[in-house]
Amino acid sequence: MSDDTLTVDLASTLVVAETFGPTLQGEGPSCGRRCSFIRLGGCNLKCRWCDTPETWDASRFDLRQTLTRRTVADIMDRLMIDDPRMVVITGGEPLLHQAQQGWATLLHVLNVAGVEIEVETNGTIPPTSYTADRVTRYNVSPKLAHAGDPEHKRVNGKALAVLRWTQRAAFKFVCTSPGDVDEVLRFTRDYNIPPRLVWVMPEGTDPETLAVRLAALVKPTLAAGFNLTNRLHIHLWGSEKGH
Repeated sequence: MSDDTLTVDLASTLVVAETFGPTLQGEGPSCGRRCSFIRLGGCNLKCRWCDTPETWDASRFDLRQTLTRRTVADIMDRLMIDDPRMVVITGGEPLLHQAQQGWATLLHVLNVAGVEIEVETNGTIPPTSYTADRVTRYNVSPKLAHAGDPEHKRVNGKALAVLRWTQRAAFKFVCTSPGDVDEVLRFTRDYNIPPRLVWVMPEGTDPETLAVRLAALVKPTLAAGFNLTNRLHIHLWGSEKGH
């Protein structure tokens, strides 16, 4: 799909868990930047520590209540409140929506609005050429063994290579202990991901847990040549949604 073939249909829809902002990006290389968020429904993984299971886990949540099909016009009205400099598209797994007319239209109108677009993805689905041409950066978060899914589900070497080749990707790994950094080191060597593009992030949904794990991760992260990121939004708002 190209701009020449795109039908800009603001009535096209996406399945949305929440839109909110202006707020601050809480993680990764853009941590602290002013932005708005759209969280889409659906995921192809089942991380045991997922902090947004209401976007995909029908065994615990009534997804008819937690997810809503919304038009791009409605989404844009909410995202563009107070003129954000950046919009973050997250999930769930947002790249599951690439075949939707609403996805193409949303990326197009965000580009026209002049805002940067970040997409947060688990790295198992390659971006289409249409997506790749319009996204400013990808925050790719491959899942380690402690996430619980088998390796063949949580790791897709082809998708990781495509994301790396865009030259717009940063790779963020959720870690619970220093031993996880060793797994990150092996992973990045296996998939040719330069250390300068890697952010280690502590897992946790409360400030106390994050503080303990962050302190434990400093030395191995520096020794591996990686970057370290906190979860700023947890320190500011805890596990409260919509921030």
